[in-house]
Amino acid sequence: MTTPTPSQTVGPFFGFAMPFADDSNALPPHAHDALRIEGQVLDGEGAPVSDALLEAWHGELFARSRTDEEGAFHFTVRKPAAEHRSAPYLNLTVFARGLLRHLSTRIYFPDEGDANRSDPVLQLVEPERRQTLIAQAGGDTLHFDVRLQGDGETVFFAV
Repeated sequence: MTTPTPSQTVGPFFGFAMPFADDSNALPPHAHDALRIEGQVLDGEGAPVSDALLEAWHGELFARSRTDEEGAFHFTVRKPAAEHRSAPYLNLTVFARGLLRHLSTRIYFPDEGDANRSDPVLQLVEPERRQTLIAQAGGDTLHFDVRLQGDGETVFFAV
């Protein structure tokens, strides 16, 4: 009989095998449908997490970014199409020092108000916490912070 081995802390080896020259882009920033999403990864005290790795994906779309010393990250992606009854969203996976397992969340889009209100996954989230899953509009860029704990903690999903 074999016994399961305990989980291991992730990292700190995130720079190895980054697939893109600037560590983030799945789509050239000058493409007509390019969408830039940027934000910070913050710990429970609100301090930046400087060595996290984030992966955004939906279907064949994939982007990866590591955080800098200020916990900042960015992706340049296309907005995915809505599927079935769900609003358009990106899956977001977060790897960071101190996490025994990666975290999974979603990024929803602020210009999809009606779709977001009827999205079956968002409906499962307490109303006062839903805003942690919706990016904020800011000109040509969307802003999405990932708060690992504490006030305004991002909603994470068990997958």
